[in-house]
Amino acid sequence: MPAFTDEEWAEVKNEVPAMNHPVVQQFLKGRQNLINEEDKERSDYSFRQNLSPIARKACAIVARIRDEERRSIWTPGLEEQIAQREKNITVHPGMMFSLSKDKMEQTKLYQIVRKMPKGALLHSHCDAMVDYDYLFDVLFKTPGIHIWSDDGPLDTDSARETASISIRFREKTHPTDTSIWSESYKPGTPIPLAHAASVFPGGGTPAFLAWLRSRCTISQTEAVEQHHGVDAIWAKFSSCFRVIGTFIHYEPVFRVFLRRFMSQLHADGIRWAEVRLGWPLNYCREGVETPEKDYEAMFQVIEEETSRFKSSPEGEGFWGMRFIWSSLRAWDARAIVTDMDNCIATKLSWPHLVAGYDLVGPEDAGRPLRDLLPELFWFRKQCAQEGVNIPFFLHAGETLGSGSDTDHNLFDAVLLGARRLGHAFSLYKHPALIKAVKDKRVLVESCPISNEVLRLCGSVASHPLPALIARGVACNLNNDDPAILGHDTAGSTHDFWLALQGWESLGLAGLGSLAENSVRWAAFEDQTNEEWVKDIREASVGSGVKAERLREWAVEWERFCLWVVEEFGDEEEKDGRGK
Repeated sequence: MPAFTDEEWAEVKNEVPAMNHPVVQQFLKGRQNLINEEDKERSDYSFRQNLSPIARKACAIVARIRDEERRSIWTPGLEEQIAQREKNITVHPGMMFSLSKDKMEQTKLYQIVRKMPKGALLHSHCDAMVDYDYLFDVLFKTPGIHIWSDDGPLDTDSARETASISIRFREKTHPTDTSIWSESYKPGTPIPLAHAASVFPGGGTPAFLAWLRSRCTISQTEAVEQHHGVDAIWAKFSSCFRVIGTFIHYEPVFRVFLRRFMSQLHADGIRWAEVRLGWPLNYCREGVETPEKDYEAMFQVIEEETSRFKSSPEGEGFWGMRFIWSSLRAWDARAIVTDMDNCIATKLSWPHLVAGYDLVGPEDAGRPLRDLLPELFWFRKQCAQEGVNIPFFLHAGETLGSGSDTDHNLFDAVLLGARRLGHAFSLYKHPALIKAVKDKRVLVESCPISNEVLRLCGSVASHPLPALIARGVACNLNNDDPAILGHDTAGSTHDFWLALQGWESLGLAGLGSLAENSVRWAAFEDQTNEEWVKDIREASVGSGVKAERLREWAVEWERFCLWVVEEFGDEEEKDGRGK
């Protein structure tokens, strides 16, 4: 069809209503009403409605900074720069974490989010919390640390990539006239770590450290190679834990690990942590290479180091941490029941340190909760007989499946009375289950960066958490396995930043609501189900520990918002006037 002539357009143009025409304005009014009605369903609606004037101003300032950085930083120019390094990668505010990490850490928005009080870390796995470069330095300074492989010599690139390795204390110093890197190496022969590193092929100690890091972390290349799929990245992910678990559970290393962990949490605005703890009995006291027969010595160290940190000037204001006992879901019934029995025994000795129970490991490859019902009912019965309260905080729905056994773990977790759901990535597909989760006041422990790196979504922009928030599901943000995933810190700032910059609907107020939820759903103490729900419902107007800490967090939030206004307000207002 031919275009209008100038004369025709001049005539037609007069018939097109202006934006201020009553018809257009009526449409816009109805549009806004519909948006407002939907917003009332959001889980952060009440938090937004009750923002103080200072907090509202801080939220507006952060929104302007976010939008400005989208225009000035996340540009086609930056895309071209990264494209020179990574083929076929698109750069945008919610781009892949591993590609955006260095740039995000240089932004004003990251500086703001880093300062934010984040409340509690509710979903993390103990061995994957402290940066390994720091721990490697500790290993080299710890007397008696050796390395060996039970699979034979690490004399080829393939063997060094896949063979089992152990890094542990040995009472006797072994000779250095043999090399783990040579064909003549005999499986299981311990080699002093420093010596093995010094003769590492192709570069000595620096090359050894780079290799060891590659065995403990998911590299940037592995993180972005989406075509390899879920199974491939989970295989690498699981192999990292097998290496890490050999050297963290030695008392001198474990003590330093705990100190570093708590220090980094506190510096990141996290006052409380509930950490998944799951491993075979391989903990060794200082100077002893034989593992303990129970968890008493380990929990004694946890108690000592936590108390020491809380009473130090650095740890002022840190609330502490508890552990969620976690069995591997791939184990058979005997192994799981044995581990459950260890959990109950440890709970009896250290009731204030054991918060709950979970089953961990790749859901798609492990046993579904339906298959684990006999063990779980046995555990519940044993807890009742021993008079201990160990509630469920269950991983469920960490999958791309829809209607699969893994997807249906969500139904089992809710029916089993789980107080929180780990990941619940597929929950958004289940409207009836969403209603049940809301009615039962169950929280979703969301881990956006972990879900991205482990292939559940291409980037945070395609993550389902905004859909859950929009449906009124209570959620919080967590870092899951930061040392393996590439955060290089135990804190959660990277996950908070990606959520803020990647989801337009969230904003600083939404982040605040997620942080408040983490305190509201934290297991600070043992509670019956009735007490648990009552405390969540009453929130800061209650009279218990949770209410007190919610009030403490609210004071921190207001101070933070005031800091945002004082630090960035004049600058942003000036920018808003067009300078």
